[in-house]
Amino acid sequence: MTPESSTTPRPAGQDPSAAAARQHTLRERNLQLVARAVFEAGGPLSRADVSVVTGLTRATVSTLVDRLVEGRLVAELPPVASQRAGRPAVPLVPAARSVVGLGLEVNVDYLGARVLDLTGDVIESRVVAGSFHDSDPAEVLDTLGGLAREIVGIVHDGGMRLAGARLALPGLVDARTGELEVAPNLGWSSLEPVPLLGLRAPDGSRVPVVVANEAKLAALAELAGDVPPSFLYVSGDVGVGAGIVVERRLFTAERGWNGEVGHVVVDPAGPRCSCGAFGCLEQYAGKEQILRSAGLPVDASLDELLELLRSHDGGARAAVQRAGRALGSALADFVNLLGVSTVVLGGIFTELEPWLRAEVLAVLGERVLAAPFVSLEVRAARAGQYSALTGGAREVLREVVAHPAAWV
Repeated sequence: MTPESSTTPRPAGQDPSAAAARQHTLRERNLQLVARAVFEAGGPLSRADVSVVTGLTRATVSTLVDRLVEGRLVAELPPVASQRAGRPAVPLVPAARSVVGLGLEVNVDYLGARVLDLTGDVIESRVVAGSFHDSDPAEVLDTLGGLAREIVGIVHDGGMRLAGARLALPGLVDARTGELEVAPNLGWSSLEPVPLLGLRAPDGSRVPVVVANEAKLAALAELAGDVPPSFLYVSGDVGVGAGIVVERRLFTAERGWNGEVGHVVVDPAGPRCSCGAFGCLEQYAGKEQILRSAGLPVDASLDELLELLRSHDGGARAAVQRAGRALGSALADFVNLLGVSTVVLGGIFTELEPWLRAEVLAVLGERVLAAPFVSLEVRAARAGQYSALTGGAREVLREVVAHPAAWV
């Protein structure tokens, strides 16, 4: 007998498809709870532990864990003896080399690609040096796409599933459309980058790519370490960008057009910037400006500058101190507006931190209104080199954990 001809009365207004949808939504929500419990634990959990953390019954947890294991999002370790009577506990951990995320980046002096798995391990990483000032975006993105396809092929041959990619660019990215509005140091504007990558999987399927600002992705990479829930991340390279993290979430504002600390004017009478304004922070704390002030060519390596600093070279130290004062001045405006008390120095600023920190803190102490009442902290980033690549890959995998049903 069909449901339509059933003699069982149906409550007025009740739609059986709506009830099924609610049940389906509940199952997905519970699967999300279990996945988050395993991935956010910081160590192995048993099914009983997951039940306690989520508030779900052990039977429900066991069924959902089985789905996550079968979908290769979660792995089971060898059983360990329990202190209580009963079966040995089976520890659950994120699965290695199963589902992976791809981080891509175009910067002024390098192209990069990096693949991470659900455990956070780097599966493959490639960085190619170059000079991309005023470059042809079609040519550069095609080159990066080739690099990405090579890595995607390795992932595919290793039996791993690619969840997607994040493309980091040093400029103003519209978070709603993925369009690059302007990247002054690349000389790019009004650009849709994703089609130019030509990125497809070995089976010909399209790889989903999301475009983001490089400093924002680098800021998200810091969340994997011991960092306060709210902080201002500052990325130094040829340009200077920032990512604002509030309660462990990236603040992107209306279109993602925020954090452009490199174009805060620190001296209206200063030199003209690539953005067209005068006296922007980048003209004092950008990589090329620091190298030039230290008496080095603008294409010198950071190691050459560090060597001068370690040998107490007066010109190099004066150049970095000048950059530190300008950086402190721009950051003071941000701290006064945002109310955060921790500044994380990334990019080239990470290695320059021992020579920058005192100057930055001194200016913050002078200009931040709340300085007498809070402990301002300036610290080096801990996510490692090319952190936007790491942050991009992590963001892809965060989406997998947030929506595990699509993968099981």
